[in-house]
Amino acid sequence: MTQDEALLQRPVRPEFLDSDPWRSLRILAEFVEGFDALASVGPAVSVFGSARIKSSNPYYRQGRELGKMLAKAGYAVITGGGPGIMEAANRGCQEGGGLSVGCNIELPQEQGLNPYVDLGVEFRYFFARKVMFVKYADAFVIFPGGYGTLDELFEALTLIQTQKVQDFPVILMGTDYWGGMIDWIRASVLAESAIDPEDVDLLRLTDDPEEAIRIIKAYQRTHRERAAEVEPETKPIEKMDVKKPTSKPHRSES
Repeated sequence: MTQDEALLQRPVRPEFLDSDPWRSLRILAEFVEGFDALASVGPAVSVFGSARIKSSNPYYRQGRELGKMLAKAGYAVITGGGPGIMEAANRGCQEGGGLSVGCNIELPQEQGLNPYVDLGVEFRYFFARKVMFVKYADAFVIFPGGYGTLDELFEALTLIQTQKVQDFPVILMGTDYWGGMIDWIRASVLAESAIDPEDVDLLRLTDDPEEAIRIIKAYQRTHRERAAEVEPETKPIEKMDVKKPTSKPHRSES
């Protein structure tokens, strides 16, 4: 082998790149990138729901309507940046003139930012991504979805219940979809004293995007002074100052 050949040969992936100490640096980098990107977003609402819902689905149209209403009410919209409900909420937010944010993660079936994201951040790790959803949101709106949506829902409820975060509204959109779960929580979880009665009241259930906006606004009126004491100089990002993100996700690593 010549020296040139040796220099240009692609080496085997170094073992240290898969070590836990090196992985911890990648995790730290994700937090730094997320905090840096979202720190000045201002008032925002995180919207969750299935990535598999098509644009013809009534929930897609409802998510789009909600995104537009949130934008007109002065809120940025934060989603997972993917298709389905996430796309609907981002799309409506753009149409309403708001800041549309996507915190994307590469998955086997769904990956890549939807075309309606103004500010995109890529993640390898679910837990780092979920911190961004909670840290920068004034409310959660949960549309019908699968395990991922349920994970985000109960993560938020757990943090509120244990007072790890300041209480914020968690709104379930779709009475037909979520009603059975609420009934089960009351009939089984509450009946076995696994939660307190007030824990059930952390959830709000509606079919009306306008009612969801009213819930969020009412909550903000009662908590605005306390929030202002924490971050009095928060300035929202102007949409014109945001660069269009790349749609190519980073390679997923465990």
